[in-house]
Amino acid sequence: MSWQLRLLNWQMRLVAKPRLRRTRGPDHADRDFARTARWLFRAPPYLRHLERPGGLHWISAGACQPGRVILYLHGGAYISGHPRTHCGLIGRLSRMTGIEVCAPRYRLAPLARFPAAFDDAVAAFQRLEALGYRPQDIVLGGDSAGGGLMFALLAWACAQGRAPRAAFAFSPWVDLAGTGGSLTANRQRDPLLPVERLEELVGIYMQEADRRDPRASPLYADFPGAPPVLIQLSETEVLRDDGLRMAARLREFGATVAVDIEPDCPHVWQIFDGWLPEARASLRRVAGFVQASFAENSR
Repeated sequence: MSWQLRLLNWQMRLVAKPRLRRTRGPDHADRDFARTARWLFRAPPYLRHLERPGGLHWISAGACQPGRVILYLHGGAYISGHPRTHCGLIGRLSRMTGIEVCAPRYRLAPLARFPAAFDDAVAAFQRLEALGYRPQDIVLGGDSAGGGLMFALLAWACAQGRAPRAAFAFSPWVDLAGTGGSLTANRQRDPLLPVERLEELVGIYMQEADRRDPRASPLYADFPGAPPVLIQLSETEVLRDDGLRMAARLREFGATVAVDIEPDCPHVWQIFDGWLPEARASLRRVAGFVQASFAENSR
């Protein structure tokens, strides 16, 4: 573990986790996330960020290969976040992969509840197809709730016979029914997420809808013909078992799944690239996975 990671974990336990416990509601959480992103999440040089019709944000950093795209869904527990809050992470992914990233601004609760976010993710995929991208030109990605949303979109695409080239997720939240053992086992070990607030978040987004609906909890979805998938998670986070069980579910459908497990990183540590050596190593692994996916299928 780097000294930077030790310091970050200490700061999160001391400041960030207690602050999340005290968050008054979705509006406060969204404003707090936006403020944090502006000073903490570092963007790469030569970042380009364009917002185009349909709520799609196109983000890149440096030269990009034409005809290929990463469709990235940001995290934020379905109540917060924006392509702008994740611009640093997304820009670094673009720079390392040499591929432009499309990040939709999907609707958030409580103004738009389930299945609004899923519907917006499907619309973004269809918009890329309308722009001329074939499914095999698209890689899906996402973090936390956005990782769960990405897997829900992947299940939809697979059911349509339009599976993308590959998919990756950072600490995905895929089971809103809350049945993972790590929610209890890692309650104290997780340096960031207060597990006692998760049911509240689920209620805000889902209301009375079935928590196991595959559009919200893709752990219960089917994935016929799924492409290669990479999942990155931390051994100490409360959502550890969501990622592990998602990998097992995908393998039931014959998917090739790689799981990277870091021993003591916070939830979605990759967003701290520029501060953490562990974040840079993880993003390099993702970049290699994405590039290899395109190379393998181009032969």
